[in-house]
Amino acid sequence: QVQLVESGGGLVQAGGSLRLSCAASGRTLSSYVMAWFRQAPGKEREYVARISRSGSITYYSDSVKGRFTISRDNAENTVRLQMNSLKPEDTAVYYCAADQAPGSYGSTRLGAYDYWGQGTQVTVAS
Repeated sequence: QVQLVESGGGLVQAGGSLRLSCAASGRTLSSYVMAWFRQAPGKEREYVARISRSGSITYYSDSVKGRFTISRDNAENTVRLQMNSLKPEDTAVYYCAADQAPGSYGSTRLGAYDYWGQGTQVTVAS
């Protein structure tokens, strides 16, 4: 079992940048495909990005492609989400998630992930 803790959220002006981190404990992070999701007020939680166990393959939702970058440091047991050119519509609580299924390349579906962090708030002011 792995525990996930997000950090790095905050208030930023539109066009600005933030870097989110997800620290894992309990098991080595290299065992999991990792992903970021977000949930805006009154909306369903949505997929943002995911990264393979080695970090060599990344996928993004169309809404963040070209602006966000997911990365991981398995030695530090950390996954990061660099967010640039932020827009007010990026305002949400951001969650990291871990998929432990052997051989999995992850998914855009919430149900594919076994462990979740508590979330970190990102607010983008216009």
